[in-house]
Amino acid sequence: MGDERTTYCITVERMNGSSLGLRSSSYGSLQFGHNGGPALQIQTPPVSVSFSVRKTPKMLSPGIRDKDRFFSRLCKLICRRRISMLLVVIFCLGVLGSLTFFCTKEDDTTPGIGSGLGIPIHDTNTIDIGGLTDINSRTSPVITSPLLRLNEMLPVPISDPRQRFTEHPCANFSFMPPPISPKRTGPRPCPVCYVSVEQAMSFIPVKPSLSPVLKNLDFISDENLVERGLPSGGSSFGGYPSLLERDLSYDIRDSMRIHCGFVKGRKPGLGTGFDIDESDLSAMESCSGIVVASAIFGNYDILQQPKNVSEQAKQNVCFFMFVDEETEAYMRNYTTVDESKHVGLWRIVVVRNLPYNDARRNGKVPKLLLHRLFPNVRYSIWIDGKLELVKDPYQILERFLWRRNVTLAISRHYRRFDVFEEAEANKAAGKYDNASIDYQIEFYKREGLTHYSSAKLPFTSDVPEGCVIIREHIPITNLFTCLWFNEVDRFTARDQLSFSTVRDKIKRKVGWYPDMFLDCERRNFVVQAYHRELLEQRERALKNRQPPALTDDPFKRLVTKPAIRELTRNPPRKLAPVKRPKDRKSGSKRRRAKATNFFQ
Repeated sequence: MGDERTTYCITVERMNGSSLGLRSSSYGSLQFGHNGGPALQIQTPPVSVSFSVRKTPKMLSPGIRDKDRFFSRLCKLICRRRISMLLVVIFCLGVLGSLTFFCTKEDDTTPGIGSGLGIPIHDTNTIDIGGLTDINSRTSPVITSPLLRLNEMLPVPISDPRQRFTEHPCANFSFMPPPISPKRTGPRPCPVCYVSVEQAMSFIPVKPSLSPVLKNLDFISDENLVERGLPSGGSSFGGYPSLLERDLSYDIRDSMRIHCGFVKGRKPGLGTGFDIDESDLSAMESCSGIVVASAIFGNYDILQQPKNVSEQAKQNVCFFMFVDEETEAYMRNYTTVDESKHVGLWRIVVVRNLPYNDARRNGKVPKLLLHRLFPNVRYSIWIDGKLELVKDPYQILERFLWRRNVTLAISRHYRRFDVFEEAEANKAAGKYDNASIDYQIEFYKREGLTHYSSAKLPFTSDVPEGCVIIREHIPITNLFTCLWFNEVDRFTARDQLSFSTVRDKIKRKVGWYPDMFLDCERRNFVVQAYHRELLEQRERALKNRQPPALTDDPFKRLVTKPAIRELTRNPPRKLAPVKRPKDRKSGSKRRRAKATNFFQ
């Protein structure tokens, strides 16, 4: 006994006479109790013994019993009402604190116009190629003279629009298709969310957008250029660029010098073809900020005055309309041109010595080369002469450029998405010489032009509706419109056929491409009128319609032909009334034919 560990079994007598064996161990010695029986003296603190109802072959180890006691006590505490409510309150406070932390962190890490307004801060019309990111970021370095004058006519935007708006006013706007109308089955405008003019002016970017790769763009000029005809196409106005020069113009570098019209002469508009009076050139050079431009050549359209233009836009935005001498003569007969050469909001600019015989091709000069005619303009909106502007320019720029963080926006065609289909439609409508269209399409096919499919995403179409172009004048957008014009100068004047080729070539080099919005959205801010020739045809048709012949008989003048027919018509015959059979009762007696037995 003493130092040796001894195991004892103590038999505990119950009232019912049953006994349980208790196995224990200690380093003590046996002593006699009050009843003279042996008792076990344990040196460790006394431990209460609990008996399990279920009989197990082996007793649980002390570690497992401790865990069971801990979990049972924990369950009892949780089941109490006060403890449960306290845990729920602690959990809710933790969730609320986490949400507040993440929201605060997001606001601190995304400053700028796009943050806090629901506007994406990443450029939607760029693709990362070779590490090129944030192509249209608003963090470009400060521009130097003469570009310092770009903001002279632009109101100063607020430093942080979040000071005025907790979220963008159009953040909760959901797109809706054009309403269904049985009277209008063609393309129609769809709802577009615009902000107010004051809000749009507050969103004007402080600095110009960054131009990817290309930083300096210069243009080729040659006053001694000799006119010559080349099998590859071109004109003296465009400088006859060779196919090799065409390929090099798509090799985009930091500094480039390319053909971009106005090759002959000192500067655009002076001895270059497409000549403009010096007074008009001076007004165009003094225009900075925003310009809205249009053109009518060949007296093809009727001048449309802009509507719903704010007083701020009337004071700060330039409106220029380019016309040829034929159109000017027609306008002076039907409208009044004041001493400042204005007709309403439009400043009329007469163009002489036109470079092309085709009026449609002449119209492509101001459409695609506005950056050459307005060297100090920062933003431009081009609309075809047949269109009527019905929204404020600030609202249009905010909706299609600043809100989407893009630098050039154009609407896609309302029906066709494929260049091959567009070419066939042009041939069917007689828009251009079929052989010239076929030559252009075959040339593009050899360069890799394919049919449009979902594989070309994010491009939503290969065919634009080019009657409206909204853009910021930066080197990359100027390069795009220059190269687009060179295609129009070399091939047909149908710019829809060459748009996708120029876009794809530039995108492969720098990842930039123009943004395309829905045609129904375009129809929301411009109203399309008919060409003047078609309107005059309808007017002549109405005049040639013969009025009804007059007669001397007063009775015949008063009584119309339908009335005479009513008077001379035979009186209607009276029909004998039809006797309705009396309703028979269900139990009425009548003879029924006996059924014949066919099987007899």
